[in-house]
Amino acid sequence: MFDIDKEAWADGIVKDKDAVILDVRTQEEIAEGHIPGALQNDIYERQEFLDRLEPLDRNKNYYVYCRSGKRSEQACAVMHSLGFKTTYNLPGGILEWKGDIQR
Repeated sequence: MFDIDKEAWADGIVKDKDAVILDVRTQEEIAEGHIPGALQNDIYERQEFLDRLEPLDRNKNYYVYCRSGKRSEQACAVMHSLGFKTTYNLPGGILEWKGDIQR
């Protein structure tokens, strides 16, 4: 699990051929806007969150975000414990994001 700055995170989701963007916010938060192409998996739905992680390729590079960076940090820790090789947290979350947001 790595915390990387928003510039490196943004660069990674564009240039990393193994990048998967993961949004761990609630449906209500996602309805306010999200990063295009992100998988949606609400960390507050504990068992469903784990169930939706199960089929994902653990060798991909996961760029994880939430509203402020705290839930995504937790998600990265959980994913690491489940054998995901590389997860990148977006400190500051979508509140710090300056890229395109789909509404």
